[in-house]
Amino acid sequence: MRLAPALALALCPVFVYGQGDYPTVRPGAALQFPRDHGSHPQFRSEWWYITGWLRAAGGRELGVQLTFFRNRPRVAEDVSSRFAPRQLLFAHAALADPLASGLLHDQRAARAGFGLAQAEEGRTEVAIEDWWLRQAGSGYEAEVTARDFRYSLRFDAKQAVLLQGERGFSRKGPNPAQASYYYSLPHLAVAGSVVIGGRLLEVSGEAWLDHEWSSEALAEGAVGWDWIGINLADGGALMAFRIRTKDGASFWAGGTLRGADGRVRSFKPEEVRFEPLGRWRSPRTGTEYPVAVRVAAGALTLEIEPLMEDQELDARASTGTVYWEGAVRAKQGETMVGRGYLELTGYWKPLRL
Repeated sequence: MRLAPALALALCPVFVYGQGDYPTVRPGAALQFPRDHGSHPQFRSEWWYITGWLRAAGGRELGVQLTFFRNRPRVAEDVSSRFAPRQLLFAHAALADPLASGLLHDQRAARAGFGLAQAEEGRTEVAIEDWWLRQAGSGYEAEVTARDFRYSLRFDAKQAVLLQGERGFSRKGPNPAQASYYYSLPHLAVAGSVVIGGRLLEVSGEAWLDHEWSSEALAEGAVGWDWIGINLADGGALMAFRIRTKDGASFWAGGTLRGADGRVRSFKPEEVRFEPLGRWRSPRTGTEYPVAVRVAAGALTLEIEPLMEDQELDARASTGTVYWEGAVRAKQGETMVGRGYLELTGYWKPLRL
């Protein structure tokens, strides 16, 4: 069952104010697998997020993104009716194709149940109607049939889980309660097919998966965040983010680097910097985004440039916001050293419920 936009309660699901009996994210809690690949329905919000680069025959490059959000709104939880919206699910899917006039994207929203939407516990299996992401063997499978595209993809894990922050406890502000549980799976090997404009393309590539859950909020005074997840060419992986205030200053920042040797280092807020290098203004919303940035994380500095400038995703019909989320290259000088995704939120309007 689809939800009307008025029921789209999960504007930015990973940062929502904890209330009532929502569990608290605590440092030192060990993540357990495979259990924590699945849903955590007692927490206020959660997301599974896959982004990657695809290559078709002839070298055509595409960006792919799929995100499933789960939200516990605590509405009518004591009501016995099956129609009570105890869990809400949202999904965004996109393809970045430089041959298209803009980002190809679609969205869905539903309450869990009725065989139409689900987020299973104990393993990754999330779905809204015929859109789904699920674990399969050592990896994942995804199917999306959208208005302007379709894809069927498999993502095979080639590396171990990367725990973000302090062994999976990821701070999002100066208050320790402002945190999430967060892990990633970089360097997923992708294979499958994409349909654009009725044309079937066999594709392969590399992707990144994030899974994050929390009961907490974007802190007061913060308006949004900049985030990158980069699969480095040497086999390493970098996640870095900063949370911004209204004047563009960094309210909080963090990140994790797994080097080619497998060593993992987490960064303190003062070690992470985002510097705009190029901006793009949306012809639809008038929003300006820093789509090219220089990111410093400790001693590592990368110049990030987009596959294409127009990767704005209008999600007002589901989660009520507009943001830029796009495929990017990572360079050092003229040398390309990685590929991944850049997410820019809170530039259209501050993220608020």
